[in-house]
Amino acid sequence: MQTRSTLLDDISKLMTNAAGVAQGVREEAETLVRSRMERFMADANLVSREEFDAVRDMAQKAREENAALEARVAALEAKLAGNG
Repeated sequence: MQTRSTLLDDISKLMTNAAGVAQGVREEAETLVRSRMERFMADANLVSREEFDAVRDMAQKAREENAALEARVAALEAKLAGNG
């Protein structure tokens, strides 16, 4: 009976060690993937959210100014057509 208990203890220790090794491998793989993703993002020339929002706001303002200028030109053209 003592031999059987020792065998079960050894199997239990082996499983515990295997679980620890698996956890270590998982953490190492996550670190590697995270590192590669960070490098990819840095090399991809992607813009930050703040930069994107700033350019979007500038484009919106330019569209609004363009629409106002179009309306102004149309009004001036109508005025000139009425006088001519």
